[in-house]
Amino acid sequence: MTSIKSIQATENDYPQLIGIWEKSVKETHHFLSTTDFEIIKKELPTYFSNVEVQIWLDQNDIIGFSGVSEQKLEMLFLDPAFIGKGYGRQILALLVEKNAVHFVDVNEQNQAALRFYLACDFEEYDRSELDDAGRPYPIINLKKSTH
Repeated sequence: MTSIKSIQATENDYPQLIGIWEKSVKETHHFLSTTDFEIIKKELPTYFSNVEVQIWLDQNDIIGFSGVSEQKLEMLFLDPAFIGKGYGRQILALLVEKNAVHFVDVNEQNQAALRFYLACDFEEYDRSELDDAGRPYPIINLKKSTH
């Protein structure tokens, strides 16, 4: 695998990032209702403005994007073509190292993501029955292990 790099996203990138989000969520979030999917998709640009959004690249290929606020990874979405190839681990390691990311929340129903973060030395410290918008998607709160 070649070395990946990131660039700061701008508002002009939002339509492309929403496209990646849409493909990724359709691949990984089978539990999300169609209505909630559409609502979140419409709200996504407002989320982008509250986090530091990085676009991740391998050569000229866009792998996906991340959003960080303080020490929390608020979003990490990969184009499905790049899922399962080690890019997520590489991106997460860089975010932990460069952005001091120590926290992430995961939908409980997204078992692949939960296994991914647990395998990357995150551990559960809390749980909520509802997501941040009050929808019935339980959230697992994870923090970087200190051992």
